[in-house]
Amino acid sequence: MKKVVLDTSFILSCVREKFDFIEELDFRGYTILIPKQVFAELGGILKSKQKLHFRDEARIALKILENIGGNFEEIDLGIKNVDNGLIKFSEKNKDIVMATMDKELKNKIKNNKIVLRGKKKLEVV
Repeated sequence: MKKVVLDTSFILSCVREKFDFIEELDFRGYTILIPKQVFAELGGILKSKQKLHFRDEARIALKILENIGGNFEEIDLGIKNVDNGLIKFSEKNKDIVMATMDKELKNKIKNNKIVLRGKKKLEVV
């Protein structure tokens, strides 16, 4: 089965656009992997002094991830910095697909990537 790792930027973009990424990835046959560091990042946004809509998006994202229960695997990247951890993880796991909207991260990761296009469509690039 194909595996996809979700980055914070991807999750928040899907929440912002009201796109059901969990259902779409499941339909495409992906096993979803979410780093525990992504949960920490979302929690940090929730507790931050950022604009209310950013905090609301983080709250909704955490609620969505909580509600999908066992339909994903939580992984540990081994380091606190999510982007650096994702880069190292992708280098060790060439068959893993990365779901991210982070332009810098997309340029650094050589694996296939999934992005949200046109607000309502996932595309492998």
